[in-house]
Amino acid sequence: MKILVVEDEIGLAEAICAILRREGYSVDMANDGKSGLDKALSSDFDCIILDIMMPVMNGLDVLTFLRVKEVETPVLLLTAKSEVDDKIKGLDCGADDYLTKPFVTGELLARVRAMTRRRTNSADVNPRYGDISLDLKKGELICGSHSVILGRKEFQMMELLVSGGTSIVTKEDFVNKVWGNGDDSEYNNVEVYISFLRKKLTMLHSKVSIKTRRGIGYCLEGGTK
Repeated sequence: MKILVVEDEIGLAEAICAILRREGYSVDMANDGKSGLDKALSSDFDCIILDIMMPVMNGLDVLTFLRVKEVETPVLLLTAKSEVDDKIKGLDCGADDYLTKPFVTGELLARVRAMTRRRTNSADVNPRYGDISLDLKKGELICGSHSVILGRKEFQMMELLVSGGTSIVTKEDFVNKVWGNGDDSEYNNVEVYISFLRKKLTMLHSKVSIKTRRGIGYCLEGGTK
């Protein structure tokens, strides 16, 4: 497993690298956003640990550029700030998880293990339900010989539905896992995106449909996982 640590506090960066190397990881390091971006684009990593507040180029700009370039390496954001807004911005930019400084070694390692494990488990297995599947690398919803590209939030929502199958996904689950907070203002967005996904299933002539469980949430019908 190869990990890139992008952190401008050199002492902290070196400490993180030492911890990871003791656990058997191969580690590379950069101390500003621009250098980190160059390394991330020029080599294949299994995980990137990325600080938000950095000179030259901040972590959110680095993350946004990586996702635009379709680099899907799992990213763990580090931030000294605990405000919800920073976490939301990071998740919206495509971060997989976040960790607020200061943190304990055990929590850092647990999050890295979880992220690299998810990538290993999903690398060759695209979620499937009935006659539809999701291409994790291309961000596409597929039905037979037809496919459609989903936006990031559409894809995340459909992934939750497909992974759950006939299990109900609540509005709270969607808001927390896709938008990253429990703000009531996001609840209407869930209904809007569900409408988008229904139209795309119809466009693909899929037998699968998204059913509303009034007052609870949504689930899929029309196929067997």
